[in-house]
Amino acid sequence: MTSTAQASEPGARTAHPDHLGHVIFIAAAAAMGGFLFGYDSSVINGAVEAIRGRYDIGSAALAQVIAIALIGCAIGAATAGRIADRIGRIRCMQISAVLFTISAVGSALPFALYDLAFWRIVGGFAIGMASVIGPAYIAEVAPPAYRGRLGSFQQAAIVIGIAVSQLVNWGLLNAAGGDQRGKLMGLEAWQVMLGVMVIPAVLYGLLSFAIPESPRFLISVGKHERAREILAEVEGDKIDLDARVAEIEHAMKSEHKSTFKDLLGGSFFFKPIVWVGIGLSVFQQFVGINVAFYYSSTLWQSVGVDPTDSFLYSFTTSIINIVGTVIAMIFVDRVGRRPLALIGSVGMVIGLALEAWAFSFDLVDGKLPAAQGWTALIAAHVFVLFFALSWGVVVWVFLGEMFPNRIRAAALGVAASAQWIANWAITASFPSLADWNLSATYVIYTVFAALSIPFVLKYVKETKGKSLEEMG
Repeated sequence: MTSTAQASEPGARTAHPDHLGHVIFIAAAAAMGGFLFGYDSSVINGAVEAIRGRYDIGSAALAQVIAIALIGCAIGAATAGRIADRIGRIRCMQISAVLFTISAVGSALPFALYDLAFWRIVGGFAIGMASVIGPAYIAEVAPPAYRGRLGSFQQAAIVIGIAVSQLVNWGLLNAAGGDQRGKLMGLEAWQVMLGVMVIPAVLYGLLSFAIPESPRFLISVGKHERAREILAEVEGDKIDLDARVAEIEHAMKSEHKSTFKDLLGGSFFFKPIVWVGIGLSVFQQFVGINVAFYYSSTLWQSVGVDPTDSFLYSFTTSIINIVGTVIAMIFVDRVGRRPLALIGSVGMVIGLALEAWAFSFDLVDGKLPAAQGWTALIAAHVFVLFFALSWGVVVWVFLGEMFPNRIRAAALGVAASAQWIANWAITASFPSLADWNLSATYVIYTVFAALSIPFVLKYVKETKGKSLEEMG
């Protein structure tokens, strides 16, 4: 499933829809998958300590339950393209919505730890599908003149999903008297937190019935008349619809379907540009960003913050994440990708180093000293802000632009897989590392943030203002 070729179809470049509001609705509905992506990824934050207590497990086992969803993510991302090419983008969204719903119900009503882990994998599979199908569908239906802005809906939906999950968790925790295992509606509070995802999952499924299939897919299966109708709907009926259909058909026939073999070469197995993509993906995760979204409430409670306050701080971190993402969306095309990445790296080094310093102090009556506590809290927000305004967005922009046309799809798949693996490594290792030495753990993240600076300076080339064809 590809969408890059359509961007270069000349007849489409000046097409403007008659009803832009309707096109925005279509993109927003598709981006609901991104909302669920963010929500499901982060909602577990509210259940970590309750799961530890209910099943009486150590940090290593707890980490595997939290991180196991990422295995499902990798499988879902790897298979979504083929599924969408066979049965269509809309059907793929509907499958994802059903899996999200099933996962939410199963996670809310587990009868054992292994049962909970299974439902986490199911939810992960849905996340992986949503992470692929949403951006691809939006790119295929958006008018080229608006593609960049509409494409940003996916990332915006992800960070909003993270924030909403933290807000819901905070509200439910308050309703349960500040106890993750307190009773709500006959269940423990953490079970309700996981089960609430049924609501956006069902909404996603319903919205998928209200938006059209991708014209690109319809043309691939010979439904040219329906494709013409949707093209008129999203690009305007003033364009030559027959010419547009012919352009898309020609682009699809001329596309080179890259394979894994195309990536091989050079002195270290992969071509150098593939290693740069892998490096960007790994650095994005090894700075420890997902610790802030999977474990932040646990982290704050471990240094003496009241559980209810810890959930509030998790929510404010999510708001900072949204602000940073908006900043990146505004400036990524103005100042360039490399400058934003470098600015973000410097800011992350400062934030992480301050957190490492603050966590190096001994707890007094179960809490960090006041000065160190406030430093840790502010530094955590600084770290998330600089990540969001740089690496959170820029890496995905780089990965979509930096590879030559003939290897783009395969190279992006390898880089994305590296990102899921790196994400799993950080998510699975944090509880054990934190038990060993929390300050040293943040020193490790600081080192990776610092190493990202020479990596960008030496190996990453600016892609701002260049056409995809200029990438070789």
